[in-house]
Amino acid sequence: MLHLRLISPTARTDEATAVLEECPGVTNIVVLPGAAREPKGDLILCDAARESANEVLGKLTWLEEEGSIAVERVDLSLSRAADDAIEEAPGEPDDAVVWEELEQRVRAESRISWAYLVFLAIATQLAGIGVLLNSPILIVGAMVLGPEFGAIAAICFGLLHRRWHLIITSFKTLVIGFAVAIAVTFACALVSRWLGWIDLGNLTRNAEVQFIVKPDRWSFIVALLAGAAGVLSITAGKSSALVGVFISVTTVPAAGYVAVALALSDWPEVAGSVSQLAVNVVGMIIAGTVTLLVQRKFWPQVGRRSSV
Repeated sequence: MLHLRLISPTARTDEATAVLEECPGVTNIVVLPGAAREPKGDLILCDAARESANEVLGKLTWLEEEGSIAVERVDLSLSRAADDAIEEAPGEPDDAVVWEELEQRVRAESRISWAYLVFLAIATQLAGIGVLLNSPILIVGAMVLGPEFGAIAAICFGLLHRRWHLIITSFKTLVIGFAVAIAVTFACALVSRWLGWIDLGNLTRNAEVQFIVKPDRWSFIVALLAGAAGVLSITAGKSSALVGVFISVTTVPAAGYVAVALALSDWPEVAGSVSQLAVNVVGMIIAGTVTLLVQRKFWPQVGRRSSV
C-alpha cells in the first residue's frame, strides 16, 4: 500500500475526493477541512494500492500547481479495507510501476554529488587493488560498492520519455564520475609504482581477473540481463535484487583496471578494459530502456496514466 497526503483548495476538495472514491484500490479516505496552512486548503489522507497509484496521480495532476501531493510507502497495514482495496486494484503490486516515483528517483540519482564521487572512487580503488592482487573477492566487493547504476537507469528513463536534459545530465554524471575515480586510482597506482610496490608483472600474473579486459559476446549478454534485472528491481521496489546486478557487471572493475594499466603503461590492457566498460554500459542502457518500454506498453496495471 501507498499512503497519500493531499492538500486541496477548499473549492476543489469535493472534486479530489470524488476521484479517490471512484478509483479502484483506494481506501481509508480522510478529509480534514481547513487543516492545511501552507499551502492553504483542506488536508486529504488516503491509502492506495500500488497498482492504482498511476490512475490516482494522473487524475489529480492539477494538485501539483494548486495544492500538494505527497506519497510514502506503508510498511505495515492491518486492515480488511486495505486488503480488499489491493484485491480490487488491477494486477499485482510487484508489477506496478509508479512513474512519478521512478522519475523522482532517477533524477536524484542522476546528479553528481560528493557521496557519488567518493563511493565510485573507493570502489574503483578496491577494484584496482583486486586487479593487482589477483583477488576476485575484492573485485566483487568493488562491484557491490559502485553507485553507477542510478545514472544508467536515468538514461534509460530519459530515452523512454525523450527527456534529453535528463539523458545529458546522467551521461555527464557517468563520465565525470568514472573520470574522477580513474584519476584518483591512477594517482595511487602511480605512487605505488614509484615506490616499487607494483610493476608490470602484477598485470601479467592476474589470470583470475583477466575477464575484465576480454569483452566478448558473453559480456554483452550479461550486461543486457543485468540492465533488465536492474530496472525491474528499481521499478518493483525490490532493492535487494539490485545487489545481484552490481555483482554481474564489470563496470567498476574495468575502471579500476584502466587506472592500474595506465599507471603501468600497459596500453593493450587499457584498451581491453575500456572496451569492457563501454560494452557493459551500452548493454545495460539498451536492456533497461527496452524493459521500461515493455512495462509501459504491455502491462496494463503500470500504464494507466495517459500523460506518461
